[in-house]
Amino acid sequence: MTPETAFTKTRADAPPLFFDREAVGLGVLGAAGARVPRVLDVSEGGITLDRVPAGGERTVSGEEAFGRELAALHRATGERYGAVDGEPTAYLGDCPIDLTPCGTLAESWLERRVVPLTRECVERGQLDGTALADAEALAGSDLGPVEPPTLVHGDLWAGNRLVDRRGRSWLIDPCAHYAHREVDLAMMQLFGGFSGRVYAAYAEDFPLAAGWRERVAVFQTVPLLVHVLLFGGGYAVQAGDALRAARG
Repeated sequence: MTPETAFTKTRADAPPLFFDREAVGLGVLGAAGARVPRVLDVSEGGITLDRVPAGGERTVSGEEAFGRELAALHRATGERYGAVDGEPTAYLGDCPIDLTPCGTLAESWLERRVVPLTRECVERGQLDGTALADAEALAGSDLGPVEPPTLVHGDLWAGNRLVDRRGRSWLIDPCAHYAHREVDLAMMQLFGGFSGRVYAAYAEDFPLAAGWRERVAVFQTVPLLVHVLLFGGGYAVQAGDALRAARG
Protein backbone atom coordinates (compact mmCIF):
# COMPACT_ATOMS: atom_id res chain seq x y z
CA MET A 1 0.00 0.00 0.00
CA THR A 2 1.21 3.50 -0.82
CA PRO A 3 -0.22 6.99 -0.10
CA GLU A 4 -1.26 7.09 -3.75
CA THR A 5 -3.40 3.95 -3.47
CA ALA A 6 -4.51 3.86 0.17
CA PHE A 7 -5.92 6.27 2.73
CA THR A 8 -5.50 5.74 6.48
CA LYS A 9 -7.40 7.42 9.29
CA THR A 10 -6.20 6.99 12.87
CA ARG A 11 -7.46 8.15 16.23
CA ALA A 12 -5.84 7.29 19.53
CA ASP A 13 -8.97 8.09 21.57
CA ALA A 14 -11.49 6.36 19.31
CA PRO A 15 -14.56 5.16 21.24
CA PRO A 16 -15.40 1.44 21.25
CA LEU A 17 -16.04 -0.06 17.81
CA PHE A 18 -15.72 3.36 16.15
CA PHE A 19 -13.74 2.18 13.12
CA ASP A 20 -15.28 -1.28 13.14
CA ARG A 21 -18.71 0.29 12.59
CA GLU A 22 -17.37 2.29 9.65
CA ALA A 23 -15.88 -0.84 8.10
CA VAL A 24 -19.08 -2.85 8.58
CA GLY A 25 -21.16 -0.04 7.07
CA LEU A 26 -18.95 0.24 4.01
CA GLY A 27 -19.10 -3.51 3.52
CA VAL A 28 -22.88 -3.64 3.74
CA LEU A 29 -23.35 -0.69 1.39
CA GLY A 30 -20.90 -2.15 -1.10
CA ALA A 31 -22.63 -5.53 -1.02
CA ALA A 32 -25.90 -3.73 -1.81
CA GLY A 33 -24.35 -2.16 -4.90
CA ALA A 34 -23.17 1.22 -3.64
CA ARG A 35 -19.82 2.55 -4.85
CA VAL A 36 -17.62 2.59 -1.74
CA PRO A 37 -13.87 2.36 -1.08
CA ARG A 38 -12.61 -1.11 -0.20
CA VAL A 39 -11.59 -1.65 3.41
CA LEU A 40 -7.97 -2.82 3.50
CA ASP A 41 -7.45 -2.92 7.26
CA VAL A 42 -9.28 -1.95 10.43
CA SER A 43 -8.28 -1.83 14.08
CA GLU A 44 -9.40 -0.19 17.31
CA GLY A 45 -7.38 2.89 16.44
CA GLY A 46 -7.74 3.27 12.68
CA ILE A 47 -8.96 2.19 9.28
CA THR A 48 -7.23 1.93 5.91
CA LEU A 49 -9.21 2.23 2.68
CA ASP A 50 -8.58 2.26 -1.03
CA ARG A 51 -7.97 5.88 -1.97
CA VAL A 52 -10.72 7.38 -4.12
CA PRO A 53 -9.34 9.60 -6.90
CA ALA A 54 -11.61 12.47 -5.86
CA GLY A 55 -11.72 16.00 -7.23
CA GLY A 56 -14.14 15.55 -10.08
CA GLU A 57 -16.86 18.02 -11.00
CA ARG A 58 -20.55 17.47 -10.49
CA THR A 59 -22.42 17.30 -13.80
CA VAL A 60 -26.07 16.94 -14.68
CA SER A 61 -25.55 13.37 -15.85
CA GLY A 62 -23.50 12.54 -12.78
CA GLU A 63 -26.12 13.93 -10.42
CA GLU A 64 -28.86 12.00 -12.19
CA ALA A 65 -26.77 8.83 -12.02
CA PHE A 66 -26.28 9.32 -8.29
CA GLY A 67 -30.03 9.74 -7.78
CA ARG A 68 -30.66 6.43 -9.54
CA GLU A 69 -27.85 4.73 -7.63
CA LEU A 70 -29.30 5.90 -4.33
CA ALA A 71 -32.72 4.63 -5.35
CA ALA A 72 -31.18 1.25 -6.15
CA LEU A 73 -29.45 1.18 -2.75
CA HIS A 74 -32.75 1.93 -1.01
CA ARG A 75 -34.32 -1.13 -2.57
CA ALA A 76 -32.14 -3.23 -0.26
CA THR A 77 -34.31 -4.09 2.74
CA GLY A 78 -34.00 -5.95 6.02
CA GLU A 79 -36.25 -7.62 8.54
CA ARG A 80 -35.91 -5.10 11.38
CA TYR A 81 -35.14 -1.42 11.85
CA GLY A 82 -31.76 -0.46 13.29
CA ALA A 83 -28.41 -2.21 13.11
CA VAL A 84 -27.37 -4.06 9.98
CA ASP A 85 -25.74 -6.86 11.98
CA GLY A 86 -27.39 -6.75 15.39
CA GLU A 87 -24.66 -4.60 16.99
CA PRO A 88 -26.44 -1.59 18.55
CA THR A 89 -23.31 0.55 18.89
CA ALA A 90 -23.24 3.35 16.31
CA TYR A 91 -21.97 6.89 15.92
CA LEU A 92 -23.00 10.03 14.09
CA GLY A 93 -19.74 11.93 14.16
CA ASP A 94 -18.57 11.42 17.75
CA CYS A 95 -22.08 11.09 19.15
CA PRO A 96 -23.24 7.59 20.12
CA ILE A 97 -26.70 6.62 18.92
CA ASP A 98 -28.74 3.51 19.63
CA LEU A 99 -29.30 1.15 16.71
CA THR A 100 -30.77 -1.74 18.69
CA PRO A 101 -32.83 -3.78 16.20
CA CYS A 102 -36.52 -2.92 16.54
CA GLY A 103 -39.77 -4.16 15.10
CA THR A 104 -41.10 -0.70 14.30
CA LEU A 105 -39.65 2.49 12.89
CA ALA A 106 -41.29 4.46 15.70
CA GLU A 107 -39.35 2.55 18.35
CA SER A 108 -36.08 2.77 16.42
CA TRP A 109 -36.28 6.41 15.33
CA LEU A 110 -38.36 8.06 18.03
CA GLU A 111 -38.01 6.01 21.22
CA ARG A 112 -34.34 5.09 20.86
CA ARG A 113 -33.01 8.21 19.18
CA VAL A 114 -35.18 11.33 19.01
CA VAL A 115 -36.48 11.25 22.59
CA PRO A 116 -33.20 10.23 24.33
CA LEU A 117 -31.14 12.72 22.33
CA THR A 118 -33.62 15.50 23.06
CA ARG A 119 -33.64 14.61 26.76
CA GLU A 120 -29.83 14.79 26.83
CA CYS A 121 -29.91 18.23 25.17
CA VAL A 122 -32.44 19.43 27.76
CA GLU A 123 -30.41 18.02 30.65
CA ARG A 124 -27.36 19.87 29.36
CA GLY A 125 -29.32 23.10 29.14
CA GLN A 126 -29.01 23.27 25.34
CA LEU A 127 -32.77 22.96 24.72
CA ASP A 128 -35.71 23.83 26.95
CA GLY A 129 -38.40 21.51 28.21
CA THR A 130 -40.81 22.29 25.39
CA ALA A 131 -38.46 20.50 23.00
CA LEU A 132 -38.75 17.30 25.03
CA ALA A 133 -42.53 17.64 25.08
CA ASP A 134 -42.48 17.98 21.29
CA ALA A 135 -40.23 14.92 20.95
CA GLU A 136 -42.39 12.80 23.25
CA ALA A 137 -45.53 13.82 21.33
CA LEU A 138 -44.24 12.34 18.08
CA ALA A 139 -45.77 9.04 16.95
CA GLY A 140 -45.41 6.47 14.23
CA SER A 141 -48.02 8.29 12.16
CA ASP A 142 -45.61 11.24 11.86
CA LEU A 143 -43.12 8.98 10.04
CA GLY A 144 -45.30 8.38 7.01
CA PRO A 145 -46.70 5.21 5.45
CA VAL A 146 -45.10 1.99 6.64
CA GLU A 147 -42.34 0.77 4.32
CA PRO A 148 -39.99 -2.19 4.73
CA PRO A 149 -36.81 -1.39 6.71
CA THR A 150 -34.54 0.17 4.09
CA LEU A 151 -30.76 0.15 4.02
CA VAL A 152 -29.60 3.76 4.38
CA HIS A 153 -26.20 5.43 4.45
CA GLY A 154 -27.36 7.13 7.62
CA ASP A 155 -25.09 10.21 7.52
CA LEU A 156 -25.51 11.35 3.94
CA TRP A 157 -24.36 14.96 3.92
CA ALA A 158 -22.33 16.33 1.00
CA GLY A 159 -19.00 15.70 2.73
CA ASN A 160 -19.69 11.97 2.76
CA ARG A 161 -20.19 11.82 -1.00
CA LEU A 162 -17.01 12.00 -3.09
CA VAL A 163 -17.04 12.68 -6.83
CA ASP A 164 -14.16 11.05 -8.66
CA ARG A 165 -12.38 12.30 -11.77
CA ARG A 166 -14.85 10.41 -13.96
CA GLY A 167 -17.79 12.16 -12.32
CA ARG A 168 -18.93 9.09 -10.39
CA SER A 169 -20.19 9.37 -6.82
CA TRP A 170 -18.70 7.36 -3.94
CA LEU A 171 -20.10 6.99 -0.43
CA ILE A 172 -17.83 7.24 2.62
CA ASP A 173 -18.14 7.48 6.43
CA PRO A 174 -21.52 5.78 6.76
CA CYS A 175 -23.71 5.15 9.75
CA ALA A 176 -25.38 2.37 7.78
CA HIS A 177 -28.54 0.86 9.21
CA TYR A 178 -32.11 -0.08 8.35
CA ALA A 179 -34.52 2.84 8.58
CA HIS A 180 -36.91 4.77 6.34
CA ARG A 181 -35.35 5.76 3.01
CA GLU A 182 -36.43 9.36 3.64
CA VAL A 183 -33.73 9.48 6.36
CA ASP A 184 -31.06 9.84 3.67
CA LEU A 185 -33.06 12.29 1.57
CA ALA A 186 -33.75 14.51 4.58
CA MET A 187 -30.09 14.53 5.60
CA MET A 188 -29.07 15.47 2.06
CA GLN A 189 -31.30 18.55 2.27
CA LEU A 190 -30.03 19.64 5.68
CA PHE A 191 -26.70 21.12 4.61
CA GLY A 192 -27.05 21.23 0.81
CA GLY A 193 -24.54 20.03 -1.76
CA PHE A 194 -26.87 17.90 -3.88
CA SER A 195 -28.53 19.31 -6.97
CA GLY A 196 -32.20 19.07 -7.79
CA ARG A 197 -31.38 16.56 -10.49
CA VAL A 198 -30.41 14.02 -7.81
CA TYR A 199 -33.86 14.17 -6.22
CA ALA A 200 -35.67 14.25 -9.57
CA ALA A 201 -33.83 11.18 -10.86
CA TYR A 202 -34.42 9.40 -7.56
CA ALA A 203 -38.16 10.12 -7.62
CA GLU A 204 -38.45 9.06 -11.26
CA ASP A 205 -36.84 5.73 -10.42
CA PHE A 206 -38.33 5.13 -6.96
CA PRO A 207 -41.33 7.43 -6.28
CA LEU A 208 -41.79 8.69 -2.74
CA ALA A 209 -45.01 8.39 -0.75
CA ALA A 210 -47.29 11.41 -0.64
CA GLY A 211 -46.37 13.96 2.01
CA TRP A 212 -42.66 13.27 2.01
CA ARG A 213 -41.83 16.99 2.00
CA GLU A 214 -43.76 17.44 5.25
CA ARG A 215 -41.74 14.58 6.78
CA VAL A 216 -38.34 16.13 6.09
CA ALA A 217 -38.39 17.80 9.51
CA VAL A 218 -38.96 14.60 11.48
CA PHE A 219 -36.11 12.86 9.67
CA GLN A 220 -33.79 15.81 10.25
CA THR A 221 -34.31 15.76 14.00
CA VAL A 222 -31.65 13.15 14.81
CA PRO A 223 -28.75 14.77 12.91
CA LEU A 224 -29.76 18.19 14.25
CA LEU A 225 -29.90 16.95 17.84
CA VAL A 226 -26.49 15.34 17.37
CA HIS A 227 -25.14 18.67 16.14
CA VAL A 228 -26.58 20.38 19.21
CA LEU A 229 -24.77 17.91 21.47
CA LEU A 230 -21.49 18.15 19.56
CA PHE A 231 -21.41 21.81 18.56
CA GLY A 232 -24.20 23.72 20.34
CA GLY A 233 -24.71 27.19 18.96
CA GLY A 234 -27.39 27.84 16.38
CA TYR A 235 -28.13 24.15 15.93
CA ALA A 236 -30.33 24.34 19.04
CA VAL A 237 -32.67 26.73 17.23
CA GLN A 238 -32.79 24.46 14.17
CA ALA A 239 -33.40 21.36 16.26
CA GLY A 240 -36.21 23.03 18.20
CA ASP A 241 -37.81 24.22 14.98
CA ALA A 242 -37.56 20.72 13.46
CA LEU A 243 -39.21 19.12 16.50
CA ARG A 244 -42.09 21.60 16.37
CA ALA A 245 -42.49 21.16 12.61
CA ALA A 246 -42.41 17.38 12.94
CA ARG A 247 -45.47 17.53 15.19
CA GLY A 248 -47.37 19.24 12.37
